[in-house]
Amino acid sequence: MSERNERRELRGATYGAAPDALLQRLTRHDWPEDALQVVGEGVLVLAREPGVDIAPTARRCVRELRERCWRGDSELAGQIEAALGWTGTPMLLPLALDLQELAELLEGDPMVGGGVIDLSSGNTWPQSILDGDGLVDEDDPDLDDQERWLWVHCEGSRAGYHDMQLFTADLPDGPVADRLARSIEGRGAFRRFKDTLDEWPELLTRWLEFSDERQLGRARAWLAEQGYAAVPQQVEP
Repeated sequence: MSERNERRELRGATYGAAPDALLQRLTRHDWPEDALQVVGEGVLVLAREPGVDIAPTARRCVRELRERCWRGDSELAGQIEAALGWTGTPMLLPLALDLQELAELLEGDPMVGGGVIDLSSGNTWPQSILDGDGLVDEDDPDLDDQERWLWVHCEGSRAGYHDMQLFTADLPDGPVADRLARSIEGRGAFRRFKDTLDEWPELLTRWLEFSDERQLGRARAWLAEQGYAAVPQQVEP
């Protein structure tokens, strides 16, 4: 199984309320590369399950998060420690939501990005929905109600561009790294970068995992800055 499929199945076990399958995947020695944010979400789920000994896996996850220290890693490490009673409870309100959906609101074209989070459900609504037919099942929502809605303003693509730079800089010197470095120069960098990576499917997979992980961490950190701790939004089977 490819690492991207492993990552997808790990997220599925986390969000699908499947503790047995999740525990089996998390207690394996080898985790998918660039998946600590996903692993940490799974640890948070199992920390709430009675009778599950997740402490050794949690310690490893916390250690690796703090060693890596990408944006959002320290927030997740602190959540895990608090969930297991190793530290005091952070002064953040828990909010169950899909971090990937939040990341999509935060990053991209500022002209069409952004949206709101429904704090009562954790659902996210992009600006395009607000500008169109409105919210599902809402006749006339009061979007100024700060106790119900949290506005998400798009931060643009600067962080995503920096991800491409980091990914390229980490490759061994050679023609592949040179082509990718040239692809991100000037306008249209994102499209050229993706088109170039299409020639190397395994490298493209590595990039998608790297990019997903970076986005999840940034979304988690942004939410913490608003006073909320992201917890997995589980869907019962």
